[in-house]
Amino acid sequence: MTQDSTQRSYTSSKTKDNAVDKSNWWLRMLLWREKHLPEKTFVAMLALVVGVAAGLAAVLLKTLIAVIAGFLTSRFNIEQGNLLYLVFPAIGILLASLYVYYIAREPISHGVTRVLYALALKKSRLKVHNMYSSLIASSVTIGFGGSVGAEGPIVFTGAAIGSNLGQVFKLSPQTLAMLVACGAAAGIAGIFKAPIAGMLFTIEVLMLDLTAGAAIPLITASVAGATVAYVFTGYNVEFFFSQSEPFYASRIPFVVLLGVFCGFVSLYFITLIDRVEGMFKRLRNRWVRFAVGGITLSILIYLMPPLYGEGYDGITRLINGDVTGIFNNSLFYSYRDNTIAVLLFLFALGAFKVFATAATNGGGGVGGTFAPSLFVGCMAGVFFAFLFNHLGFIDPETPLSIKNFALMGMAGVMAGVMHAPLMAIFLAAEMTGGYELFLPLLIVSASSYAICRIFTPYGIYSRRLAKRGELLTHQKDRSVLTLLKMDSVIEKDFSIVHPDMSLKDMVDIIAHSHRNLFPVTEESTGKLLGVVQLDDIRNIMFRPDLYRRMQVNRFMAIPPAKVVVGTPMEKVMKTFDDTGAWNLPVVDEGGQYVGFVSKSKIFNSYRQVLKHYTYD
Repeated sequence: MTQDSTQRSYTSSKTKDNAVDKSNWWLRMLLWREKHLPEKTFVAMLALVVGVAAGLAAVLLKTLIAVIAGFLTSRFNIEQGNLLYLVFPAIGILLASLYVYYIAREPISHGVTRVLYALALKKSRLKVHNMYSSLIASSVTIGFGGSVGAEGPIVFTGAAIGSNLGQVFKLSPQTLAMLVACGAAAGIAGIFKAPIAGMLFTIEVLMLDLTAGAAIPLITASVAGATVAYVFTGYNVEFFFSQSEPFYASRIPFVVLLGVFCGFVSLYFITLIDRVEGMFKRLRNRWVRFAVGGITLSILIYLMPPLYGEGYDGITRLINGDVTGIFNNSLFYSYRDNTIAVLLFLFALGAFKVFATAATNGGGGVGGTFAPSLFVGCMAGVFFAFLFNHLGFIDPETPLSIKNFALMGMAGVMAGVMHAPLMAIFLAAEMTGGYELFLPLLIVSASSYAICRIFTPYGIYSRRLAKRGELLTHQKDRSVLTLLKMDSVIEKDFSIVHPDMSLKDMVDIIAHSHRNLFPVTEESTGKLLGVVQLDDIRNIMFRPDLYRRMQVNRFMAIPPAKVVVGTPMEKVMKTFDDTGAWNLPVVDEGGQYVGFVSKSKIFNSYRQVLKHYTYD
């Protein structure tokens, strides 16, 4: 062996030894932690780290969006449309889609839905690149004018931070789920400076089974995320709101009507987003999707500039009573003092924001529907108040407050779209400081949620997974059953008998079986004909005079129902309920016997799955 090869061999061996030593060092550290540091204390410490990291990510994302958008639009003329609105949004979608296709190499939009999917079917495991890929793609998408929100991406980012930190410390899926929730809560708390809303987002939208012990990590992460945002961006709220007009009890009927109106607006939002994005998915060629999405978005923003980006500038103007300000940079700027024009423009902004959001995501951009729901809600609230003020139903001396109804509309539509009324109430209050309107916010959110819930049981985030049967975190009894597959619960250790067998043959089989249930099949085809239960023949088993005279076809029974292989477990449980049976035979499509499925087996499997996803 030459000296060079000997040296290479020695170096290789040394590298391996170092790797082993490093691995052993890390393993020893994990074992020390497990022995000396209680699990809940350690999780609380990790929640603090996750909260700080997610808060920093939120600050970074908001900064990137502001820098890009400010650089591109700083020289726009306030009084007229600008042709660059036809260019910037399409460029943003193109850059984001190229990044996703060539670098991330997997879809990363609809961040909240992907977090729900990870919680349900991936044991709360998210990839390393999810900690930064959404930040990059969404900042480009939104900064260039994509009509989506940054909240979905920051939830995805925060959840990925929690998941990957937990994986480093080899934590269980239940604890990973807790850290994922902490990251999501901290992301919302950081992006909106709203720690209570961050916690409620986790409870109402992600809907984890959280016990009292889970409150400490969630609070820690949410407060840490909000604190980081305050430190870096100041102690001002997200939207400046000054309640200059008091709320009177006599306005409550109008508040209830606004809640009902917001409920139907929420239903429009959810349904149309779903359908339009479905249309984009049917376009197989990604360049065609980009062309359709880019052109649609650019035209909409050119005609209605408030649709540019998250739309927070328009929201800020409206919750401070500046209705005419939404006409800035618009072709319709000269109509800003016309009542009919204002109503039509508000209606168009609310109605077409949904198309702009769907076109952004469908065309290849990356962003969420959180901010669009706030934007649509704000337009709905202002439209409602403006309309009633000019219909003659309201005393001109005391009109409905545009500012108050803008804020209430935001809470109402968010509550309906996300099926999260508590989060909507506290988020609207925290990000504006509008705590004086807590009662009307409560009324609007509850009314909107109730109306929307009548027509659809799922919010916008859970709806996509529910349609595919992949939702675990909502309606858990039904959802856990979706994770149970028929193959895992079929029992096949039953002794088969045939209809022409004698009672003597049956008794011999019973003597060697540990079951009290026996399927009866056709000998030549294996087709299930019936079943024999031990209790049904106990009175004749010990009568030798009947051994040769009686055959199985005399005492077999037809089962109350049969289950076909592949039947969803939810339908199987309904069959159990309808028949009152404890065991049901399973057959294939041709009716051939496969095995039995029992309630006890399903219940045991159910408990194991549910325990696997519950943090105590």
